[in-house]
Amino acid sequence: MGIIQAVILGIVQGLSEFLPISSSAHLVIVSNLCKVFTGSDLAQHSSEEIFLDIMLHLGTLIAVLIYFRKDIINILKSLLIGIKTKDLTQKDTQTGLYIILGTVITVLIAFPLNNTAENLVFKPVKVGILLVITGLILLISEIYSKKTELKSEEIDFKTSIKIAIAQGIAALPGFSRSGLTIAAGLFSKKTRPASAEYSFLLSIPIILGASMFYPLLEIDLNSIMHFNWISITLGTIVSAITGYLCIKYFLQFVAKYSLAFFGYYCIIIGIITSAFFTFISMGL
Repeated sequence: MGIIQAVILGIVQGLSEFLPISSSAHLVIVSNLCKVFTGSDLAQHSSEEIFLDIMLHLGTLIAVLIYFRKDIINILKSLLIGIKTKDLTQKDTQTGLYIILGTVITVLIAFPLNNTAENLVFKPVKVGILLVITGLILLISEIYSKKTELKSEEIDFKTSIKIAIAQGIAALPGFSRSGLTIAAGLFSKKTRPASAEYSFLLSIPIILGASMFYPLLEIDLNSIMHFNWISITLGTIVSAITGYLCIKYFLQFVAKYSLAFFGYYCIIIGIITSAFFTFISMGL
């Protein structure tokens, strides 16, 4: 694992984790492109690559924790007070409960999809197709949102369920977690900023659990000492910095502009990816 490859993957993870373009798809695409250019087997996925993927997700987790630190503290405080006083009517308390419930729903949906998701890592053609579907969903959600006159900033119970379901489905590489969850918010007549902020908060337990702790079970601990730790460390730092900046400016972007650009981007990149790796598999 070279330094340049790790840094590139760090930038890709930091940008695509929070932009509605599927971080998993872009990591699959970039890592497979690296294998094509180095002549490696597309079906191979080393322990070092798996560990780097975990560390890159750690970087984006650090980014979201730092950016939303005040919101997270307020939600935790309100949740503890609400449980103690049995008053669950406060906004932050309900948000905390929605996140807990949403995480459970996400796991229940995503866990059965785990084997399929792992197999898709080696099938960039199918990942490209799912990326196209993500783009179409983003475009349709924007069209629906523009036709909706009354939009709310409040994430209610029903909306939190829909967003959680979307997040569970997004376990498949190619489906953008942020894209599908924000789209679910738009379909529920919520504003883009409200949907995006809740989506990022809901991502914290999932990034911590599904993207980090679970893959650790697949790591050969005896080989960790032989990993290129300089590359891994730099990739993680780049992922955290890029992720933080991405959150900051993306929230400013969605407050003013639609997600149509990202929809078209996903469709174009998805088509190119499927076509390119189809030709590669045919030996063209």
